[in-house]
Amino acid sequence: MVILTLNCGSSSAKYQVYDWEEKEVLAVGVVERIGLEYSTIEHKAVGKEEYTAEFSSPTHKEAIELIIRMLLDKEYGVIGDLKEIGAVGHRVLHGGEAFKKSALITDEVIAQLKSYIHLGPLHMPANIMGIEGAVKAMPDVPQAIILDTAWHQTMPEDAFMYAVPYEWYTKYNVRRYGFHGTSHLYCAKRAAAILGKKNKDTNVIICHIGNGASVSAVKNGIAVDTSMGLTPLEGLVMGSRSGDIDPAIIPYMMENTGMSAREMDTVLNKKSGLIGLCGKSDRRDVQKSAREGDKNAQLAIDMEGRRIGKYIGSYATLLGGRLDAIVFTAGVGEMGPHIREKACEGLEIIGAKLDLKKNKTSLSRNGEFEISTDDSKVKILVIPTDEELVMTEDAFALMNGTYDVHTNFTYSFESREYVNKARAAGLKRDLEKNPALKDILAIK
Repeated sequence: MVILTLNCGSSSAKYQVYDWEEKEVLAVGVVERIGLEYSTIEHKAVGKEEYTAEFSSPTHKEAIELIIRMLLDKEYGVIGDLKEIGAVGHRVLHGGEAFKKSALITDEVIAQLKSYIHLGPLHMPANIMGIEGAVKAMPDVPQAIILDTAWHQTMPEDAFMYAVPYEWYTKYNVRRYGFHGTSHLYCAKRAAAILGKKNKDTNVIICHIGNGASVSAVKNGIAVDTSMGLTPLEGLVMGSRSGDIDPAIIPYMMENTGMSAREMDTVLNKKSGLIGLCGKSDRRDVQKSAREGDKNAQLAIDMEGRRIGKYIGSYATLLGGRLDAIVFTAGVGEMGPHIREKACEGLEIIGAKLDLKKNKTSLSRNGEFEISTDDSKVKILVIPTDEELVMTEDAFALMNGTYDVHTNFTYSFESREYVNKARAAGLKRDLEKNPALKDILAIK
């Protein structure tokens, strides 16, 4: 039996096929440029040549149909019959306040998701189209939604409310929801395993740093605060998003430029952040430009790191001085030592000391590393995230009738002995190229 996971974005559909019995990934792929003149697919199956092609995909419905054909393809596919798919897990941006955990898809669930489109207008329509396309193509297969917001639903009211008219909350759902929930869940539970502690006894700060970025405070194994808000715009300096700004800037600039609300939203989400500061969003390009003397690129690096450090410091106070570890994850968190170094400046005051040599050595997405000094009271960890595994295990458990809210549910990766087979093989190759990685492994 295999579990299929789907992540449908505004113009893309990513997928993964996981062999439940063998506990390994069989295939991954992505359909891009959905809705444009032509679409593309990249499909990678274990032991087979990579497949790429162009085709017509006006909507996510055609993209889902193509993905299914690829999975069944005699030359490039990985299954012989749709009946081999035991469950499908769909990543969904926004669950509002209705969904505090993953759920099986029903007509009522889809209707509830549609009522939240206004909370995520860029992502939710695509998420829902992907769900409807998959349900139509595989009507007899149990399908589940795994929500970016669910993990953060344990936040107390004084953390998720804004100091605005209360009726904005009651009438318009204005509150902090938080995102990247599957990543924060995975890393919080892996951190507890690495530390040799129970989830309920573990306090960590998770820094999910990618093109989109967020920080969460985890107290006694549950989320108590997070940097993103009603939408993924709030919080850190991101690839193209502004993060925190003075809200008065918005009417000020609209009055001075004549921008509409929609145009302002586009600027803050797609033309700000690192792109706004230096014209680039890929951290490798930003770092290269900084080395070549681009002052704006260096400013972007300094601002990003400073903002992360500010959130870490403030969240440390929420944990009452009982912080066990700081975790860096996602593309930049895992592969950006210069950002980690900047973010950790001054954190000695909370007992977190970064080892500069270990930090520079940690350049692999296949291992879990400890990059703090030996005498650091607070561990600093680099943990590669695995959102697809959370989606896979949630979908299987929902299909199997064994699922529950995460505090009453045990994931495979909560075991200290858990091994990701693909990453273990990748780490072996990385160690051959960089033997020093062995010295910083979080679990020796």
